[in-house]
Amino acid sequence: MIQRLQSIWLFFASASLFALYLFPTMQWISLNGAAQSAKISGVYESMNGAWVQTTPFTLLSIVGVLLAVIPFVIIFLFQNRALQIKLCYAAIALILAFSFWLAKTIQKAAMMQTFNTDNYGIGALLPSVAILFLILAIRSIRKDEKLIQSADRLR
Repeated sequence: MIQRLQSIWLFFASASLFALYLFPTMQWISLNGAAQSAKISGVYESMNGAWVQTTPFTLLSIVGVLLAVIPFVIIFLFQNRALQIKLCYAAIALILAFSFWLAKTIQKAAMMQTFNTDNYGIGALLPSVAILFLILAIRSIRKDEKLIQSADRLR
């Protein structure tokens, strides 16, 4: 059934991954003194009060969309709970790999500048939030599986 609790968790996981396009992952001051911000779509620089994209991350953006669609697709596989659980674990592994790739790409674009906790934006936390929602979805899927197995024993 689509209206189960795991559908909400999977939707939130997908929404938090799509939110990477809205919120910056890192913010720093470049060597020339301009404020720069990195999102999943690229590096943006503040020029005359407007944010202008200076370095695009095209492949990263495409993979980000595909990764954000996975939890949304898992919602509609509600008839096969075992597959849902496997895909949730795969999505968690892909999010971890994607986060590592995103961090390395931003570090390369920032010319290996060292970052401290002041530089991290909301986007740096969103993959972790998506993983949390996926774990909650797995927990709900397992509860549904136990409920159905107990109902089958009663028949």
